[in-house]
Amino acid sequence: MKNNDSAIFTRRSIRAYDASKKATKEQIEDLLNAGMHAPSAMNKQPWEFVVATDANAISAIMKAHPYCESLKDAGTAIIVCGDLDKQFQTQDGGYYAYDCSAVTQNILLRAKELGLGTCWCGIAPEKERIAEMQKALGIPKNVEPMSLIIVGTPAENPTLEEPRYDAKKVHWQKW
Repeated sequence: MKNNDSAIFTRRSIRAYDASKKATKEQIEDLLNAGMHAPSAMNKQPWEFVVATDANAISAIMKAHPYCESLKDAGTAIIVCGDLDKQFQTQDGGYYAYDCSAVTQNILLRAKELGLGTCWCGIAPEKERIAEMQKALGIPKNVEPMSLIIVGTPAENPTLEEPRYDAKKVHWQKW
């Protein structure tokens, strides 16, 4: 299988950022637009976003999430949230986490295309982390923060060590 230079094959989690170069408002809105083009169950689009770019909001996020140290240098956080009241719901549960995961992936890929670096830091399903983020950012109880996306100008360029395609994981027609 042959890889190419597209964002889907070259995107990596970035953990070192150039603090002197922040994402612009236009770039952030472009990322949000890409996110909102994700598919969602029954087209419910239950997503909501908190965008943090000022020092106070970033500090609050860093206190609420234990694994986002690089946010300080990156300068932008996008919290992808799911509105529990708007999600497609079945008797077995809701779909917001799947919908918001698609949103998150779209944002990660678009950021790569724009020359930005990102790191997806999980919030859900960690109940304590969800509550801390809701409290820190004033997110209503019916809206669950699902992912924290750190966005900035990369100060590193990690590459893929080895191809990820594994034919042993593919089952044609049946298991």
